Amino acid sequence: MPLMLILGATSEIARACALRFAQEGWDLCLAGRRMDVLQALAQELHDKTGRAVDCMEFDALASSTHAALWDSVKDRTDAVLCAVGILGDQIAARHDNAAADRILRVNFTGLVPLLSMAADTFEQRQRGLIIGISSVAGDRGRGSNYLYGSAKAGFTAFLSGLRARLAPSGVQVLTVKPGLVASPMLEGRDLPPYLIASPETVARDIANAVRKGRRTLYSPWYWRVIMLVVKHLPERLFMRLKA
Repeated sequence: MPLMLILGATSEIARACALRFAQEGWDLCLAGRRMDVLQALAQELHDKTGRAVDCMEFDALASSTHAALWDSVKDRTDAVLCAVGILGDQIAARHDNAAADRILRVNFTGLVPLLSMAADTFEQRQRGLIIGISSVAGDRGRGSNYLYGSAKAGFTAFLSGLRARLAPSGVQVLTVKPGLVASPMLEGRDLPPYLIASPETVARDIANAVRKGRRTLYSPWYWRVIMLVVKHLPERLFMRLKA
């Protein structure tokens, strides 16, 4: 049976994707920092779907452990879904280099080693699937979250390059750019409810995009239109936006 490794498996989008792909016949390996939460989630998914679900520890900041982690799962892994990410505190990070570095590493540079190893393995096999959860925030830097946005922009560019490199080998690389998604990350923020999607909606869109062989996905679909407008706003006007 095909096996999908899910990095950052306790996030809301990752949980919804895990259920969706398990229902479609995938076995799963859930990876993250909190083994107690992962084990409870694994049991829940197994009970609901009957699929085999394993757990393992993964920390984007502990890059020295990534090679051993990949070596332990690569022979049985057919797909990697990377849902690791933190919004962080932009205001604190402006004056705290450690906080700024954490935002950049968790959302981008800390993900590169393991995904690069997965790419090498899949390229040799001439098959495989890599799904990276980026963000619409990476399409244009905003004053309110430019550290998070720049990290996601870097991750998007990395996935784009990886896709171009792996295309001749038949490996699918899907970049997912969610908009606002209901999660603890949005708690306490005054946001228009009609723009907030459920994690289940994003998971459904991802599964559909995989089946169709898509390369880039905005989820929900209307964020492609929103970001097209945002990207083409004149800089003088864009700088006045407080969002």
